[in-house]
Parts: sequence; C-alpha cells; structure tokens
Amino acid sequence: MPELPEVESLAAFLRERAVGHAVARVDVLAISALKTYDPPVTSLGGLTITGVARHGKFLDIDADGLHLVVHLARAGWLRWRDEVPVKPVRPGGKNPLALRVHLDDGSGFDLTEAGTKKGLAVYVVRDASDVEGVASLGPDPLAASFTVDTLAGIVRGKRTQIKGLLRDQKIVAGIGNAYSDEVLHVAKMSPFKIAGSLTDEEIQTLYDAVIDTLRDAVARSEGLAAQDLKAEKKTGLRVHGRTGEKCPVCGDVIREVSFADSSLQYCPTCQTGGKPLADRRLSRLLK
Repeated sequence: MPELPEVESLAAFLRERAVGHAVARVDVLAISALKTYDPPVTSLGGLTITGVARHGKFLDIDADGLHLVVHLARAGWLRWRDEVPVKPVRPGGKNPLALRVHLDDGSGFDLTEAGTKKGLAVYVVRDASDVEGVASLGPDPLAASFTVDTLAGIVRGKRTQIKGLLRDQKIVAGIGNAYSDEVLHVAKMSPFKIAGSLTDEEIQTLYDAVIDTLRDAVARSEGLAAQDLKAEKKTGLRVHGRTGEKCPVCGDVIREVSFADSSLQYCPTCQTGGKPLADRRLSRLLK
C-alpha cells in the first residue's frame, strides 16, 4: 500500500510533469472507484492543473480550484505516460486500469488497481476537505507543527497498542502497515506496547524514529519516476516484508505476527527483549 513517502513522491513527480497543463479528457473505466458525482468528472476537462498536494495518503490534484483527490488503497497505483493512447479503453475483464487522465500535450497518467479486492477511491470535489477521509485526518508527521509534544498528547492515556495507534489515520496521518513496522524497529519498541505506558524518554525516541524514518524514505524517493517508487520502497524496508531474513542491526531472524488480512514484522532482539510475540492466528492453524 502506498504510504506517506510514496504519495509525497508521486505529488512531487506530478508537480514537475503535470502542473501548467490543461486536462484534455478523463476516461473512467472503473465506475466503482469514482466516489462522487457532483461536480461530474467531465467538469475537469479544459481546466489547468495548478498544484498537487498530499493529505496523509491522499493525493490532491488541483485543477483551477476543482480537486481530483485520489486514495490508492492497498493495490492502487499511478502510472505516468509521456504519450497516452488516444483510443478509449474498454472497461471490464482483468484490465487493472480504473481511470485515465489525458493532458493537453498528449501526456497523462493512469490510475490502476491490481487484484480482485478493490479499494481505489477517486473524488472530484470543490475542496479537498469535502472528502470525509481527508477531513478526519490526524496531524501530519512531516508538518512543522508536529512536535514531540504533539506526539506526547496523542499517546498519553491511550490503551491502544502502539502499532495500531500509528496506523490510525484519524490519529496520525500517512503511516501505514509498512512504515509503522519500520518506525518501531528504529525505536526498538514492541508493536504490542501500550501507547499510554510510554515514558517521556520513549516518546522522544519514538518521535525521532517517526521523523527520521519518513524523511529518509522521502529523500530516497526524491527525483524517481513514478514507476520506480514501489521498488525503492521495498529496497529501503529493513523489517517489513522480510520475515525469515536477518535483522540488519543485530542479525537475529525477523519474525512475523499474522492477522486476518495483514501481518507485522519485527526483530525480537531489537524490539521485544529477545522474546517472540504470540501469533495467535498461526497457533490456531497449527492446532
């Protein structure tokens, strides 16, 4: 799933390539992805893209004050094309194409989504805050206003496990499953640790891990083409998605805890005092 660093990089990529160009046409292939109907998506035609922003994991393309807001969900992606085929594409079948934007110079981009579980969401709104998911976002960890005191106010009194808290978009915007694993590994903190139990020193450590991890990921992606961002993300991850591999810090084996529709990865030596976390789903399967 694209998270804050990838969406930030996509926004920067589109600022460089799309800003200043007019929208010639928008083709909607997956009607289920379009979540709004007023204004109609056709109203983007003829408008000039004046800016591109990010709100958490949402991409916000401003076209003369009308906003095309995109949430890529788990398997969505943006694919840039220097030359967009003029011939309309037929929807249906296994075609992953959900929406295609044609620009006035013949370039443009596709929004695609792999797999059968569809979550890609596209909105055409007069203001990005008209999208409920954007309006309900918590503070952005890369904003100047996000300080260690901000994080302290978030975690204090919370009986939530710190992994789940970091992933909650209404509490902190932009961090998902992958980067929460990375942040907690850098902070040397168990994903099951209760947020409200953190000491002032641990809050500072977690804050530094959040900022450093996200900034490093954004810096690594800077200047990359859209099609290269996925590979860069995977290469840069130290524990997430690396079950069974050696921890790059201590050499211990990276372990996994599985849930119904996701999993987390961690290093026992770095994060849990050498003790593996209980994986109840795996235990049930073994029984």
